[in-house]
Amino acid sequence: MDGDLPDGRAGMTARPVAPDGMARRSFVLDNTALLPVPLCPEILLHVADEALALWQRTEQELDEIGLPAPFWAFAWAGGQALARHVLDHRDTVAGRHVLDLGAGSGLVGIAAMRAGAASVTAIDPDPWAIAAIGLNAAANGVNVTAVEGDGLDGEASGFDVVLIGDLFYEQPLAERLLAFVERAHRGGAAILIGDPGRSYLPRHRLVRLAEYSVPTTRALEDSEIKRTAVWSPGWPAR
Repeated sequence: MDGDLPDGRAGMTARPVAPDGMARRSFVLDNTALLPVPLCPEILLHVADEALALWQRTEQELDEIGLPAPFWAFAWAGGQALARHVLDHRDTVAGRHVLDLGAGSGLVGIAAMRAGAASVTAIDPDPWAIAAIGLNAAANGVNVTAVEGDGLDGEASGFDVVLIGDLFYEQPLAERLLAFVERAHRGGAAILIGDPGRSYLPRHRLVRLAEYSVPTTRALEDSEIKRTAVWSPGWPAR
């Protein structure tokens, strides 16, 4: 994808979302309810009230409108724990430029802005996620720059903090994530990862900072409470 990140932040090839996503924003509004996040009730998100119904609908409509699986429509356990951690430890992001990687709903980036971040860029390859991020940021009275793209093959130059919520769920993605984390950490960025025990999290290379009991739903997870940790790299930055 063409273009650099906003505010002079280079190193990730991605393009800001075009301002003509009215249909996507309407889809988000029509298929979600604005509700408080269970572990972070001070934040409101447009989420799917009936998780399986929306998932099945999007699968049926996939061929018609090209809609990916709606990861943006749920407050995943890793994102909830990471958002709670950021809200409770404002010094991790206050006054800093933050990247919310694979942002989904934008929950983690919104938490960072609420905790005093200087700026937040939320990047996600799903254009429907970009629409959801814009709506969710507005609902919480914060500014988050939503960028449509991947970014994992680039650098994190220009960002002080990288936040990763619940992305280590499949091996190819996890391998690219770890490589990105290594580059970003070497470049001096602080890294925080929220994860409820996904299969491909490289625990042996990370340090556990905190753990939370996150309310979830059996439509998405294997239990109604997921023990979810926040991690940081366990190797030297340079």
